[in-house]
Amino acid sequence: MAIEQVQNLPQQYVTDLGADYGKQLAGLTSIPMDTSLLAPQVAGQDPLQQQAYNLAGSGVGAYQPYLTQQGAYSGPNAYQSFESPYQQDVINATLSEFDKQTAAGLSGIGQRASMSGNLGGGREGVMRSEYQSNQDANRALLQAKMLQQGFNQANLNAQTAFNQQGQLGSNIQDFQTADINQLGRLGGVNQLQEQALLDAQREANRLEAYEPYERLGTYGSGVASLFSGNAPFGNQSTVTPNPTPLQTALGTASVLSGIFGGGQPNRTQQQYQGYVLPDK
Repeated sequence: MAIEQVQNLPQQYVTDLGADYGKQLAGLTSIPMDTSLLAPQVAGQDPLQQQAYNLAGSGVGAYQPYLTQQGAYSGPNAYQSFESPYQQDVINATLSEFDKQTAAGLSGIGQRASMSGNLGGGREGVMRSEYQSNQDANRALLQAKMLQQGFNQANLNAQTAFNQQGQLGSNIQDFQTADINQLGRLGGVNQLQEQALLDAQREANRLEAYEPYERLGTYGSGVASLFSGNAPFGNQSTVTPNPTPLQTALGTASVLSGIFGGGQPNRTQQQYQGYVLPDK
């Protein structure tokens, strides 16, 4: 007796889709991917950042000349550079006028001595000596005051220059620092923009590189769903194997039993054939 086996096969278009997917998968994965297009990239220094860097490098010690010059405005001789070139002229003119007044005073003493009848006498000599001594002292005092005034003014000017030079050096450094910071900030903004462009290009490269894989993956998922039974199966195939010797023997026995037993199979045969008939 022949045993029938029924197989549910997918429709031909499903089989064709599976074969096509396999070919595409083999072809796509055989092509090496250019991973250099997906490698992370770092934006380089912006020109403004480079300018800030160079400015910072050149600015190290840039204030030194101001410190050196400031040092020249200190010390016991610093005032000399600030003495007025007209100071000595003023002193000379003042002393010259003083000497004229002294001479006039001495002449007055002689006139008074002449009027009193003591001209050329000892009393006139004493008066002249005392007057000259007093005038010499006054002259020296006057000259000392003018020199002191000149020194004080020159020293004040030196102190002012010292402070100004120090402030100038500090201002130069502050201005330079402000320039460096501003250039650095602007350069940083440009660098961030450049980095964003690099990242966007890298993402675009990734999408382009993986698009065939994602498309093929969607294709493969659809084909797999068809093979898993989500699509109707339209073909049924019946396979009838050749009978085995045992099946032939049993079949022969069944025939003989039917012949000799009036066509009534025994229970063993009924059970083997997959069903049991009730006894009459």
